[in-house]
Amino acid sequence: MDLGIGGRRAAVAASSSGLGLAAARALAAAGVRVAVCGRDPDRLDAAVASLAAAGGDVVGLRADVSTAAGAADFVRNAEEACGEIDILVPNAGGPPPGGFDRFDIEAYGPALEQNLLSTVAMCRAAVPGMRTRGWGRVVAITSISVRQPIDGLILSNTARAGATGFLKTLAIEVAPDGVTVNSVQPGSHATDRLRSIHGDDLTGLGATIPVGEVGRAEDFGAVVAFLCSESARFITGAALPVDGGAHRGLQ
Repeated sequence: MDLGIGGRRAAVAASSSGLGLAAARALAAAGVRVAVCGRDPDRLDAAVASLAAAGGDVVGLRADVSTAAGAADFVRNAEEACGEIDILVPNAGGPPPGGFDRFDIEAYGPALEQNLLSTVAMCRAAVPGMRTRGWGRVVAITSISVRQPIDGLILSNTARAGATGFLKTLAIEVAPDGVTVNSVQPGSHATDRLRSIHGDDLTGLGATIPVGEVGRAEDFGAVVAFLCSESARFITGAALPVDGGAHRGLQ
């Protein structure tokens, strides 16, 4: 399927592995020039090499997007390397696990910066140019915890809910300018992070999901790429769960 975005330029945050890398891979396959980033230079180099080996037009940037300043710098550096950014995929790792009793108030600031303010900063850096040019796509990777809080992740649940509110508000404001803003809410996908928590055998976890298996990262990436496509131009302000039916609420 031709997504109609060949020749566009994208900045995909936290994309040296996992779902960020899957999103970058899907965009590169659609003919997009992609800037990827990560903190670990070896892992970043490996990601760039894998994308380039598949024929992708890719640039690797060392960046820490867990802070607002680092997130904004990533977008600016991506523009210097690739040209004006048409597609932005905000993404970041999660804060430490734990419940209400574990964290003092001081723990919430860094969590909000990592999973809320970093997204705001990336949008502040990229969206004005999109509006001026009359075309743009923002597709943020958040979490299914926005719909159904995950036990033991109070910091992430709180920060990602805030990011979803920001993205929905932004979507309404920039819609007349040809810019769409959506978020994608992953459930359990077969990434290195998930295997580090549950082990290499994910069969038991998959049995708890209605479709009977954990998600494949490449399928998640394809959803992100579709929301960036010309065919998705009428989709904005959406928060789409990609979780195999794990969330069972009506909304």
